[in-house]
Amino acid sequence: MSPDGWAAVVYPGPYDATVTQVEGGVPMSSLSCEAIVADMLDSLLLDPGHRVLELGTGAGRNAALVAARTGPGLVTSVEVGEGLAELARERIKAARADVAVVVADGAKGWPAGAPYDRVISTYAVERIPWAWVEQTRPGGRIVTPWGRLGHVALTVAEDGRSATGWVQGLAQFMPSRETGGPVRDFQEVRSETSAAHEHLFDRDLALLAGGHLLFALRVALPDVMVTTVRDADGLNAWLHDGDASWATLCSQGDGRTVAFQGGSRRLVDEVERVWDLWVAAGSPSLYDFRMTVEPGCQTVWCRDRSAASWWAADDGAGAH
Repeated sequence: MSPDGWAAVVYPGPYDATVTQVEGGVPMSSLSCEAIVADMLDSLLLDPGHRVLELGTGAGRNAALVAARTGPGLVTSVEVGEGLAELARERIKAARADVAVVVADGAKGWPAGAPYDRVISTYAVERIPWAWVEQTRPGGRIVTPWGRLGHVALTVAEDGRSATGWVQGLAQFMPSRETGGPVRDFQEVRSETSAAHEHLFDRDLALLAGGHLLFALRVALPDVMVTTVRDADGLNAWLHDGDASWATLCSQGDGRTVAFQGGSRRLVDEVERVWDLWVAAGSPSLYDFRMTVEPGCQTVWCRDRSAASWWAADDGAGAH
């Protein structure tokens, strides 16, 4: 295949990601779509001379882009797999970029090079590792994908005891290898439990397919996966908790939507509760959500933390 042919396969479009490593049938590494790469680097606010820690070297392209902005010898990239790290070193060298690629657990950062002016993760985490905050100088910036839906930019406080910032955009990212995703997919969960409840769902599913309500659901119900699909009858949604509960919202083609749910949880009821809270709060956009990371605690809140009507805190034992 010609170089142009390979480029068309690897970079099919600005909004398309490319899987670069598969193990046991599971994608383990990828090239993020160009639009997201640009958005995250823009959120990082890089300047020449910044010392940068990248978590998740992958193919090495993002690290090379960072080095092109900061200057040589200022970027350290951490990769968990030796094989992938070696391939990245070869590619980075071929691109004549000066990046140190080290093999380590990204959740622990790389203390030998701290403090850093900027920290960027190329994979999604559920909880921001405190090591990242500790290894960033006061006033420094951390940009990372969070959860399954978006990325956040955090600024470390002057006393170094917290980092606070806001949601920057909506996109899906490869999860960290430690957290991964739900053990069981929708079909597995659905196959074990029949529908025990059925009722009309009198809400606009188009809102559920949009990013803002979906992000609010992610905050309030972090273990619930929501997938929207369209067929000849209209928009539908599949929900499951990766364990034993599921739900479907099925368009009937006549303007009606029917909800089915099974398992120990009533996922449609939970979604409706959060939906009502979201509407009561003025239907906030995903950009209204903020995050504060402190030792042993991560809080996601909307607009005003002190007066938040609903938010999620993770003290290490899970979201509440």
